[in-house]
Amino acid sequence: MSSQTAMSLMAVVEFALWGVFGFLFWTRKLHHRFPAMGVYLALHIAAMPILLFLFYAQARHWFNDHAFSMYFYAYFAVYITSAVLLFFVCLEVFRSALSAFSGLQRLGTVVFRWAALVSVIVSLSTLSLDQPYTRMITHIAYGLMRSVSILELCLLGFLCLSMNALRLPARSMTFGIALGLGLMSSSDFILASFISRKATMTDTFQFVCEALILVSLGMWVAYCAVPELARQPVMMPLNSTILRWNEIASALGHTGTQVAVQPAGGFVLTDVERAVEGVLIRNLKSRESEA
Repeated sequence: MSSQTAMSLMAVVEFALWGVFGFLFWTRKLHHRFPAMGVYLALHIAAMPILLFLFYAQARHWFNDHAFSMYFYAYFAVYITSAVLLFFVCLEVFRSALSAFSGLQRLGTVVFRWAALVSVIVSLSTLSLDQPYTRMITHIAYGLMRSVSILELCLLGFLCLSMNALRLPARSMTFGIALGLGLMSSSDFILASFISRKATMTDTFQFVCEALILVSLGMWVAYCAVPELARQPVMMPLNSTILRWNEIASALGHTGTQVAVQPAGGFVLTDVERAVEGVLIRNLKSRESEA
C-alpha cells in the first residue's frame, strides 16, 4: 500500500469518526451544554467531504491544475476558523469545570481571555510582511493554532491537577473534551514545528498527526457512547482555601454597601490624646485640692 493510499484511508476513517461523534453528540443534546463545540463539530463534518474531494482532485490533476489552489484556500480557511472556535471551546470547558465556583469562574474567564489575547499577539509578532501571501496565510494559521494549542494544554493540566478539588470525575464529558483537545494540540505542535520546510501530505509527521486526531476522535466517541457519571456536589469546609478564594473572586468588581472606614492611625492618635488629657486634668485637680 502506497503512502498516499494510506493517508487517504486515514482521512476517510477520520470523516467517519467525525460523523459518528456528531451523531452521538447531538443525540445526547450536548450542543446545549457546549454550543461552541457543536459549531466546531458541524464545521468539520461539513468541510471534510469538500476537502477530501479537493484532495483527490489535486492528486489526479483535475480542474486544469487549479485543484491545489482550491484545496489550499479551503483547508486554511477551515484551519483558521477551527483555531478561533477552539478558543471558545476551551472557554466552555473551563467554565463547565468551575460551574460550582461562580466567583472563580468569572475571574478565571477574564484571565483566560487576556491570556489568549497575549498569546495571539506574541505568536503573530514574528510575522514578516515581505513574503508571498500564501506563505503569510500559513504563518497566520499555524500561529493562531499554536496559541490555542498552548491554551488547550494548560487547560488539560489545570483539570488534571484540580479534578479532586472540583469533584470532576474522569468520565465527565468536560474532562473528555479537554483530554481530546490536549491530544489534538500535540498534532498541531508537530505541524507547526515543520512549518519552516516544505512538507507534503505523505511525510511521516503527517501520519503521526493524523493518528493523534483519530485517537482523539475515538476517545470522544467513547465518552459520548458511555453514560456520563453524575458530578458529585462540591462540599467544602468553612475554612477551605478554595472557598475563601471563591469569595474573594466574587467580591472583586462588585460594589456592595459602603461603609466609612477611618484609618487606623486616626484611632490610635485620638486615644493617645484622650489619655494625655485625662492625666493633665487629674494633675490640675490634685494641685487645686492641695492648694
